[in-house]
Amino acid sequence: MKVDGGLGGLQEAADMAKLQEAAGLDGLWSVETGHDPFMPLLLAALATERVELGTGIAVAFARNPMITAVQANDIQLASHGRFILGLGSQIKPHIEKRFSMPWSHPAARMREFVLAMRAIWDCWNNGSRLDFRGDFYTHTLMTPFFSPGPNPHGPPKVFLAAVGTRMTEVAGEVADGMLVHPFTTERYLKEVTLPAVERGLATAGRTPDGYQLSASVFVVTGDEQEREAAASMIRGQIAFYGSTPAYRNVLELHGWGDLQGELNALSKQGRWADMAGLISDEMLEAFAVVADLDQVAERILQRFGVVQRVGFYFPVSHDADARSQVIRQLQTA
Repeated sequence: MKVDGGLGGLQEAADMAKLQEAAGLDGLWSVETGHDPFMPLLLAALATERVELGTGIAVAFARNPMITAVQANDIQLASHGRFILGLGSQIKPHIEKRFSMPWSHPAARMREFVLAMRAIWDCWNNGSRLDFRGDFYTHTLMTPFFSPGPNPHGPPKVFLAAVGTRMTEVAGEVADGMLVHPFTTERYLKEVTLPAVERGLATAGRTPDGYQLSASVFVVTGDEQEREAAASMIRGQIAFYGSTPAYRNVLELHGWGDLQGELNALSKQGRWADMAGLISDEMLEAFAVVADLDQVAERILQRFGVVQRVGFYFPVSHDADARSQVIRQLQTA
C-alpha cells in the first residue's frame, strides 16, 4: 500500500515536500481550498525527485478542459512524469455562486471533461487533429504556436473524486484511479463504491489492473486529551460533509439519512458547533479509525485493505517516530 502526505501553502511547499520525501512517503497531495492547488506542486516538483505529486482535488467545473490540460501537462513535465491530476466536481452552490460557472449533469459533464483533456493531450503528444465535440465542451482548434508539443513523460494520470454511484461509475470508466472521499465508511466503500467502480470499468471494457483507489482516512488516536481533541475536530468535519445533500446516500446506508436534513438546516444558520454535537460515538467509529497509535495501521488495513494508497488525517500532533512506524507498517503489509 502506498502512503501519502499533503502540502500546505506556497511558503512551505518546497520544504514540506523535501521532508516528507525523506520520511519515505510515496505521494503528496495539494488541495484547493484557500489557495490554488497547482502552484505548490510546481514548487514541490522542483524540490523532490521520487514522490508522486497530485491535486486532491482541483475543481474541474471551475475550469475548462484546455486550461486544465495545459496546467497538468506543465507539472507533468516539471516533475518528470510524477504528476497525478485529481479532479472533483464540487457542489452546485459553489460552482454557480463562488465560481460563477455553469452546473448541469455533473457525472456526464465530468466524463466529457476527462475525455476532452485526453483528446487535447493526444493532439500534443501524437499529432492527431483536435476535433472533440461534446454536449458540454467543444475543442476543434490547435495551431502549432499554442501546442507545447509531445511531453517526454506522456500525459499525467487522472484520478476522479466521487461519492455518488454515477460519478463513481464515471471514475471507473474514464479515469486511472479514484479519490475516495473521507466521508465514507467501510460498508459504503465495499457495498457501494467498489461495485460502482467495477461497473464503470466494465462499461469501458477495462480490467482493474493498474487502477488505483486512494483513500483519505480520519484518525483519532493518542492519549486521552489528544483523543478528545481529535474526536472533536473530526466530528465537526463529519458534520460539515454530512450537511451536503449529495452525500446523503452514505448516511442512509446506515439508517442515518434524516440527520442530513438536520445538519443542512443548522449549516444554513451557521450553527457549526451544534452540528458537531449531533455526531454520535457510533458515527465517529464508522467514519474514523479510533485506536491506539500502535494499532492504527492494523485498523486501517482492516477497513481500507481494498485500496492501493492511503493518506492520513491526523488533526492533532503525534510523535514523528510513531507516525513513521505506522507508515512503514502500511507500506510493507
